[in-house]
Amino acid sequence: KVDYDVCSNYGNWLYSAGIGNDPRDNRKFNMIKQGLDYDGNGDYVRLWVPELQGIKGADIHTPWALSSAALSQAGVTLGETYPRPVVTAPEWSRHIPQRPGGSPHPRGRRGPAQAPAQHKDRGIDFYFSRKKDA
Repeated sequence: KVDYDVCSNYGNWLYSAGIGNDPRDNRKFNMIKQGLDYDGNGDYVRLWVPELQGIKGADIHTPWALSSAALSQAGVTLGETYPRPVVTAPEWSRHIPQRPGGSPHPRGRRGPAQAPAQHKDRGIDFYFSRKKDA
């Protein structure tokens, strides 16, 4: 038996895409948080994204934040064997592990190794806001 409810499934997909109906202001689906909450070790991602199989643990949810050495050890080359992120949401950074004292984790950069040239200073809020002239 397949569990399928048209209204519920379509509603969940729309909500996940950031265009669903939610009475709370500025509510977005946070893929990094969900990955860490429900696939903390990254096993599900490893099953369906074989290009990232060499990345250990929860680091698999943010491969762009890994150092060059860690990516090389895992056999991952951003932009070649695995794509660079198109956009990174500012709220994702709080889910990337930090060292005591507030400095970034030694994995390296928190954003994409090379930001997209056209929209490099725009977070995900730009794409979901109604005002596009900002």
